[in-house]
Amino acid sequence: QVQLVESGGGLVQTGGSLRLSCAASARTFAPYAMGWFRQAPGKEREFVATIMWKTDITYVADSVGGRFTISRDNAKNTVYLQMNSLKPEDTGVYYCTTALGILGSRYRDPDKYYFWGQGTQVTVSS
Repeated sequence: QVQLVESGGGLVQTGGSLRLSCAASARTFAPYAMGWFRQAPGKEREFVATIMWKTDITYVADSVGGRFTISRDNAKNTVYLQMNSLKPEDTGVYYCTTALGILGSRYRDPDKYYFWGQGTQVTVSS
C-alpha cells in the first residue's frame, strides 16, 4: 500500500507561482512514474505532468508547457510540481499519483495510474 500526501496548494493571483509537493509513504517504493493530474469543477480529470522514476524523463501537457516543471527527489520519495505564470484556467484540485507499470504512449491516461493522493486545491484569481 502506498499513501500519497500532497501539499503546497492555495490561492494566488494571475501570474503568480506555487510549488506542489507529494510525499509517498511505503515500506518499499519503486514506482515506474509519478504524475500530477488536475480536475476543475464540472470537468474531467486531466493530465498535467509525469516523470519516470528511474530515467527522469518528463512529459508535460501542452496547456502548461513552458510554465510548469515536474521534478523528483528519489531519496525523499517526493515529487514536485513547480507552477509559474499561473492562469485562472489552472484552477482546480491537483492530484498526485503513481504508475506501477509501463506507461508507453498512455501517460496521459489516468487509468494507467494506481495510487492517488487526496488532492490539493489551487485557485488562481484574475
